[in-house]
Amino acid sequence: MSFAVKEIFYTLQGEGFHAGRPAVFCRFAGCNLWSGREEDREFAKCRFCDTAFLGADQSGGTFENATQLARTICSHFPSYVHSGYRPYVVLTGGEPALQVTDELVWELTRHGAQVGMETNGTLALPDGLDWITVSPKAGTELVVTRGNELKLVWPQEGIELQDFEQMDFEHFFLQPRDYSGQTQATQEAVQTCLRRPLWKLSLQTHKFIGIR
Repeated sequence: MSFAVKEIFYTLQGEGFHAGRPAVFCRFAGCNLWSGREEDREFAKCRFCDTAFLGADQSGGTFENATQLARTICSHFPSYVHSGYRPYVVLTGGEPALQVTDELVWELTRHGAQVGMETNGTLALPDGLDWITVSPKAGTELVVTRGNELKLVWPQEGIELQDFEQMDFEHFFLQPRDYSGQTQATQEAVQTCLRRPLWKLSLQTHKFIGIR
């Protein structure tokens, strides 16, 4: 199986439980909730998406098999050796579950990586993942109802928090919606966390400090 990849890069994770952790991101092209084209945004399930996932940047492209892609991802690891360090890979998109296979996860693990995936939760996931982040979107049906963290963009019309609070996740995050009214969105997220303390606030710290 070949893989269509938008970009691969090394940075700090900006969101959720692992915020601040160095990671190699592999962003897969394509999504099942939106075409990625602005002219189609009004028909998207995720109209507030802020991620470019069409085409390929210099670090992306088509990879013929899992071995080739895993080798390329792992080439971004820093040359750092410590008994307490394990490289972290984030498979994201778009929607990575459209493409990621058991074989790719196994190849990355074989290279010593801890493998996480960021998904909208509407498609079945491959085996072997070390960390699962589900970000539900209003109007979609979740098939992934357990994992490590559930992260909701907030506020989000059509979402009821109680619908998710009984799901089997270790951490629950609200992330302010990134749009022109972000200050208001942040305050709404803060107040919601205070009212419903199962939820924690997640900020997009990478945008605040100007990294990818």
